[in-house]
Amino acid sequence: MIEGKSLRSDLHRLARALTALHHAMPDPEARRKLGILMADLDECLDDEEALAVDMERRFHIEVERLLGPLPPADPAFRERYTAMLAASPAVAIADAALRVVLARMPVPPQP
Repeated sequence: MIEGKSLRSDLHRLARALTALHHAMPDPEARRKLGILMADLDECLDDEEALAVDMERRFHIEVERLLGPLPPADPAFRERYTAMLAASPAVAIADAALRVVLARMPVPPQP
């Protein structure tokens, strides 16, 4: 059961970090795209039976494909996100906090 609690805690930390990033983003379209990922994560957190270590890896990969460093799932979004990182200290700070959370999660396999 400790593993389940740890997994749930990791995913909740990820959800909080994504929420902070979402609030920092000035681009409504970027917020919408990130919001879709956040909604998927919330659904998984609500489903006790769905929680598994694979879920952590799945969201780790999805975040890194959206925001980097994995190859982009959406190159146009990645380009806008990279510009936001350079232009907005709030986005850069929220991104750095998100990277700390990701670093504590299981490392996803290389695609």
